[in-house]
Amino acid sequence: MVLNVPRGFKFVGINCGIKKCKKDLGIVYSEKECLAHGMFTRNLVKASPVIYDMKLLQENPRLIRAIVVNSGNANACTGEEGMKNTVRMAKKVAEKLGLEDKTVLVSSTGVIGLQLPIEKIESGIERAVNLLTDDPIQFAEAIMTTDTAIKISYRELELSGKNVRILGIAKGSGMIHPNLATMLSFLFTDAKISYDALKKLLENAVDKSYNMIDVDGDTSTNDTVIVLANGLAENKEIVEGTRDYEDFRSAFDEINVELAKKMVEDGEGATKLIQVEVINAADEKTARKIARSIVSSNLVKTAIYGEDANWGRIIAAAGYSGAVFDVGQLTLYLSDGYRKVKVFEKGQGILFDEEMAKQILSSTRVFLTIDLNFGNSRAVAWGCDLTEKYVQINGRYRT
Repeated sequence: MVLNVPRGFKFVGINCGIKKCKKDLGIVYSEKECLAHGMFTRNLVKASPVIYDMKLLQENPRLIRAIVVNSGNANACTGEEGMKNTVRMAKKVAEKLGLEDKTVLVSSTGVIGLQLPIEKIESGIERAVNLLTDDPIQFAEAIMTTDTAIKISYRELELSGKNVRILGIAKGSGMIHPNLATMLSFLFTDAKISYDALKKLLENAVDKSYNMIDVDGDTSTNDTVIVLANGLAENKEIVEGTRDYEDFRSAFDEINVELAKKMVEDGEGATKLIQVEVINAADEKTARKIARSIVSSNLVKTAIYGEDANWGRIIAAAGYSGAVFDVGQLTLYLSDGYRKVKVFEKGQGILFDEEMAKQILSSTRVFLTIDLNFGNSRAVAWGCDLTEKYVQINGRYRT
């Protein structure tokens, strides 16, 4: 994969010994100070790097220069020693790159409750900083845990006559649920943009993407989304209310939705991507509640895995979503993107082609459309089926 990565960013990924042989340590470095904003897990139990980054970004959102990430160990529920190890990671990167400590962010992902092998990580950092390149692939590999594929999304666009680039790199396969769906997502751009605009863009993008996906109903201790913007594209500063803002927002949203969908497609043990679209709702809040509820239902997930057109599970999940709607107006369709079958209308099930429904559910992409017939708002959520393999993967996660 050849990418014109955002100007000024360098990447590296190596094995430092947390894992037996796969890459487990990644660093991203910017040649220039970055504006930065982050969003983090809503889990009350937060990993040490999450606590560290939240504080750092609150105090210092305009001078970030690097991110260091380890996989294979979450550094969560590790107490005072865990926080000291987070600080040691940041200090070592800063020392080797000639930076201030407060300019380095830290992320971890992996098994909860184990102390980091910090000496191995520090030794790995010493090696890694000499291997930084323009190629983001090794970094994408280094942040993976149970992922089966790297997750990268990229856009280039022209803003006021200047070429601007955006790159997104993520990991996520399990512990994914709509509250920052264990997931990490890092976004890099060379755009010159105001901090207020960057903050709003990220918060809105997360709401449309990572907060609308589900694999297994679990919200991790480490969920993190961070965006860095170093301004090296030398475009006119992007501010809200301009054409450049809208063009950048469109590309930025596309990247985050694409990364979010890659996560559920790569869900642990998954065989099918499920898209739930709620249309003609009274308002977006109603549509979002229903879409998220259905895509998070284990009964819906298992029915789709079994290729069983059990529409009752879908209607029930809509009903307990907390949204208010008139089931007497609701229509439900199943589709694979080519064929479409109506299975429920105006408060009750209807006769439908069972064989066609089974064929639709045998597809690797299943689309559920819920028409509330009550307004003009809509929302989309994404998930995956739940299989025996998910149990196998997570039944032996530590071993």
